[in-house]
Amino acid sequence: WLAGDLMVQRELANTLSLIRDQGRAGFYEGSVADAIVAEMNRAGGLMTKDDLKNYQAIWRKPVTGMYKGYKVITMPPPSSGGIALIQLLKSVEAFPLQRWGHNADSTVQLIVEAERRVYADRAAHLGDPDFYAVPTKQLMEDGYIKNRMSSFSWEKATLSADLQAGVVAAKESEETTHFSIVDREGNAVSLTTTLNGSYGAAVVVKGGGFLLNNEMDDFSVKPGAPNMYGLVGGEANAIAPHKRMLSSMTPTILEKDGDLFMVVGTPGGSTIITSVFQTILNVIDFNQSMQAAVNAKKFHHQWLPDEVMYEEAALDSLTKKKLEDKGYQLKKRGQIGRVDAILKTKWGYYQGGADPRGDDKTIGW
Repeated sequence: WLAGDLMVQRELANTLSLIRDQGRAGFYEGSVADAIVAEMNRAGGLMTKDDLKNYQAIWRKPVTGMYKGYKVITMPPPSSGGIALIQLLKSVEAFPLQRWGHNADSTVQLIVEAERRVYADRAAHLGDPDFYAVPTKQLMEDGYIKNRMSSFSWEKATLSADLQAGVVAAKESEETTHFSIVDREGNAVSLTTTLNGSYGAAVVVKGGGFLLNNEMDDFSVKPGAPNMYGLVGGEANAIAPHKRMLSSMTPTILEKDGDLFMVVGTPGGSTIITSVFQTILNVIDFNQSMQAAVNAKKFHHQWLPDEVMYEEAALDSLTKKKLEDKGYQLKKRGQIGRVDAILKTKWGYYQGGADPRGDDKTIGW
């Protein structure tokens, strides 16, 4: 293939036409289902026509929380994103981030310690709510979060090896797609979808024109063992028939006084949660425009491995030295997240933020 060549995806077009005309039956039954099962048989897979026919998408109630007067509406389990995002926001709410400054050493230390504790909770307590009693309410309680944050010291880094999930009553790819949309009436959509690793399972369904994903890696194959992106999990996310795997997808909508304020989300696997979190802080706490908040360099901690990953130029040399002197292990990596977001300003105008880390675009008409 050369630049400028035209690729016509006739098989995919036919699949999409069947979905348009027949709804879910156009995919999970009929010729497309036959093609999926035939591909499974060629590759030694396990999926059957009954598996496909019996699968149902499920509507779930979003999780909500408050941050400095803003209502946060976000994704519930089996994604870990929503609960983790609200935990993170509540963990830092009482601290003077604006006075400290964007990506200053105190700001970074506080955020890293919050992320460390939230990802430890993620590993132990989050999974498919149809199979595991996810303690959603308890994990987001103010008292629980305050108690979790009380154990860190400003003098030195907490060791992840010494930190376990909190006691409550009673993985992840970067090959994900996100878009944020607002219409002229203010209706908003924040949508994230994923196939896990790059090109999924690297298998195209013959006759169907689409890739098979490799989402099985988002289960905890073995408690305590990391998946391909370094995330660990426990029994809450163990593989079981008909069970849905844990993800980090965090499509989010914020309101202020009942009106739309922000629509935000991103790809990025385990970095999705922290990218959305930092983008929200950039707008609310650091008064950045939507595009500036998206552009801002990011950092990430996920409990294990016990290291602070950061983008080039995210931390200045003095900040890095202060953190390293306190025992933080810093590791520079490539791009973190590809946030696409929309902000409604106090004048009623919309600002788009399309991430320059990818080929993302802001379009209005």
